[in-house]
Parts: sequence; structure tokens; C-alpha cells
Amino acid sequence: MEGKLLRIGTTYLPVSNVEISSEWYVSKLGAILNYRDEDKAILNFANQSVFLVKAEINQSANFINTYGEECFSITFEVDGVNVLEDIHRVFKEDEIRIGEIEDRGHSGRNFVFYDPDGNKFDVWSELSPKFKESFFCNEGK
Repeated sequence: MEGKLLRIGTTYLPVSNVEISSEWYVSKLGAILNYRDEDKAILNFANQSVFLVKAEINQSANFINTYGEECFSITFEVDGVNVLEDIHRVFKEDEIRIGEIEDRGHSGRNFVFYDPDGNKFDVWSELSPKFKESFFCNEGK
């Protein structure tokens, strides 16, 4: 195989109400709404396209691991612990369901948050080196 997968371009998330959910993502997370109909909304945020797809009630992108714990399927990265703490504070003020900031035994810190349909997400205080190299190497030049 000559080529390789380069990036994840689109993430699909189940939601019960496309209009309410898309408005939440725009107002709470700063997403940009590109398209919406009764069955789906197409958003841009966190450097990718996110489709909110109308699904049956009580569907989410979460899964249960072998220890019976609910897990998230997406981790968002931010640039440093100070930024993580600031976002955590803003999410709390915006009454987004969030967990406490955690030390999970690796570099950086994390916290989880949920959208209105219970989709669970993680936020990590460390940007991937490749992302920094690709998007921040030319700053100030």
C-alpha cells in the first residue's frame, strides 16, 4: 500500500433533536453551522467536520469498557493546563455537565463533559506534537 490514512475528516454523533443539539454546539462550543435539516446538521469545529445525526432516543457515541465504565470516543486537545482550566471554568459557568479536572498518571490533565444527549467527550491539556508542528510552526514568521 503506497498511501496511508492522513486524518479523521468527519465525526458522526447521534442526537435526539438536530435543531436543539446544533444550537447547543454553536452556542456552547463555538461550532460553525454549515447545514441543517430535520435529519442532520453539519458543523465545523475543532479542526474537523462533525455531523449531528438524528437517532433514536438514548443513543450515544459512548461505550462500556471491560470494567463496566462508560467511556468517551473523542478527546479534544487544548494548548496547556491553563487553557484547560479556563475552558473548564467557562463550561461550568455555561452549565455544561462536566467532570472534575483529573490527573490520570500521564502528561497533562483532563476532564470530561457531555452534550445534551449524553455524548461524553474528553478534554486533554496537551496538543499533539504533529498538530503543533503543522499549525503553529509558522506563527510569528
